[in-house]
Amino acid sequence: MNQIVNFTEENNYAIVTINNGKVNAISHEVIDALNNALDQAEAAQKVVILTGKEGVFSAGYDLKTMTESPESAKALVTTGSKLVYRMLSYKLPIIAACSGHAVAKGAFLLLACDYRIGVEGDFKIGLNEVMIGMTMHNAGIVMAKARLAPVFLERSVINAEMYNPKDAMTAGFLDRVVPEEFLMSTATKIAEMFSKLNLRAHAQTKLKVRKHYLEELKQAIDSDSKAEIIINA
Repeated sequence: MNQIVNFTEENNYAIVTINNGKVNAISHEVIDALNNALDQAEAAQKVVILTGKEGVFSAGYDLKTMTESPESAKALVTTGSKLVYRMLSYKLPIIAACSGHAVAKGAFLLLACDYRIGVEGDFKIGLNEVMIGMTMHNAGIVMAKARLAPVFLERSVINAEMYNPKDAMTAGFLDRVVPEEFLMSTATKIAEMFSKLNLRAHAQTKLKVRKHYLEELKQAIDSDSKAEIIINA
């Protein structure tokens, strides 16, 4: 598979690893490769473990594309939102093995997974869009409302508050935090457990639970695609 996203298949699960430069930036190429990886896992009926490189899960969208023009920024944000919509409605369980920092789009990828494991350490997790001058897009607001603890919603979206892994678990970005050396062993153990689910029942129940959320998200993505992405200097 494309080197920026590696796909490794095991007996009951597949490991999808983002490997794109120092901060694991999310570009059009990374999104395409992630979609290809999800296609492969779905064809093989494998639980997915999504992870990054040591110390960084992803620091967000590719800044070169985001600052090239309003049109290029909107195209990338729209494509990225469609990816998380797919992840949230994906037929198989997706486990995030968050290997370090998860910022902006990196944090939204966590919100799109069914189970999220982080590592202990001096890492930052959260939505820094307002901090860097980007007015939060509608799809991002819908995702945050659906998956974050209510008391942390405005702190995260409006105030761009960043969290260490322990506090990120309280906020709703993570479900569990483990020592770094146990990240992948914990993720694979959970993947093995999830592989024993009735996967058809999992898919059907997921769509029932997220029905209204997914409808709102779809409408938000459509609205964002027709609006200007606002980035303030």
